[in-house]
Amino acid sequence: MTHPVPPRRSVLLGRGSWGEARRIADILRKETVGGALLLAAAVAAMIWANSPWAGAYETLRDLRIGPEALHLNLSLAGWAGDGLLAVFFFVAGLELKREFVAGDLRDVRRAAVPIAAALGGVIVPALLYLLITRGVEGAGKGWAIPTATDIAFALAVLAVIGRFLPTALRTFLLTLAVVDDLVAIVIIALFYTDHLAPVPLAAALVLLAVFTVLVQRRVRSAWLLLPLAAAVWALVHASGVHATVAGVLLGFAVPVLRSHDAGGPEAGPGLAEHFEHRFRPISAGVAVPVFAFFSAGVALGGLDGLTGAFGDPVVLGVVAGLVAGKPIGIMAATWLTARFTRADLDEDLAWVDMAGLSVLAGIGFTVSLLIGELAFGVEGAEHVKVAVLTGSLTAALIATVILRLRNRAYRRIHEIETADLDHDGIPDVYETDEAGTADA
Repeated sequence: MTHPVPPRRSVLLGRGSWGEARRIADILRKETVGGALLLAAAVAAMIWANSPWAGAYETLRDLRIGPEALHLNLSLAGWAGDGLLAVFFFVAGLELKREFVAGDLRDVRRAAVPIAAALGGVIVPALLYLLITRGVEGAGKGWAIPTATDIAFALAVLAVIGRFLPTALRTFLLTLAVVDDLVAIVIIALFYTDHLAPVPLAAALVLLAVFTVLVQRRVRSAWLLLPLAAAVWALVHASGVHATVAGVLLGFAVPVLRSHDAGGPEAGPGLAEHFEHRFRPISAGVAVPVFAFFSAGVALGGLDGLTGAFGDPVVLGVVAGLVAGKPIGIMAATWLTARFTRADLDEDLAWVDMAGLSVLAGIGFTVSLLIGELAFGVEGAEHVKVAVLTGSLTAALIATVILRLRNRAYRRIHEIETADLDHDGIPDVYETDEAGTADA
């Protein structure tokens, strides 16, 4: 009598496919360099804003340029937040679509964990912030500030402390941050649009449709697409919707796979990956660092000013959301997903690894600063900047301690992964069952 073979349990944080691992590694290298530039820009801004020449920094930040008739007479800080960050969100849109159309996240089982973790990392920090700031007039509009993860900042920290961090953990962090970006985009569009001008919005949608038709026909001429994309951005900005949303919509419009006439998916990377390679260095190396330079420069006012800032419930709420809310939400969501899907943690990893990664996700710099300015205005967000900087730095330090304790284990896993890659150049990362389906 034969007994039925029990179904094989799925693996949580197992290594992904070789092609995806190679693509993720390329992204991580670029984002790590961008993170170093981001940190340098933020430190430079803090030093300048607290130096005897702070007035020059404020003058530069508030310098207004651009045509008033087109609603584009913006300060340099405004151009950085509304304009340059649109490039960042365009790349995020490309990455999101790439992950769900052709990446490992097209597998529902593999996508469930980072999506659930990202949602948990949004809901719990927001609730914790609202709990701490309850009863404080006007504070509630900042609920979304501690919900974001800054992947460039986090990867810059990893470059210093986690050189041997397993590929699965790095990929999980990147994927979580990508989904986190999508949630942040939705939050910005739904909750931080004060007024809506329907005519510019309708015109933006028409031009977006034209852009979509062109890229779906695999047109890649910069002289045609760039002016069209700029027009879409300007019209979205004039409509009252935050202009960074235009970047995401433009990214979503770009096809991921090659057309049938061009050989199909097997013939090589599609237009989305082509654009991503072209614009990711601009995003990571220019857009995000410049935004950080104009947003991180907050005058602390010495020890008294810093002490006064921490008497503000908004500051306490943001710090608590980033340092405690993020890891609690991510850990809880991941554990629940694993329990209900009967998934086992990869045998080389432990839950303490997930804890360190969850704390690292509390680094919420770029998007947190952006939402802080949208919630309280540029002038009213000074305490928010202190909170975001403090929370992000604290999360980085705690994550450093946790992940460094596991460095010996990570080095051993790194040696195994390197050996896999050296074996005929192809990593042995999938086991297959009798039906030939990958056990990820």
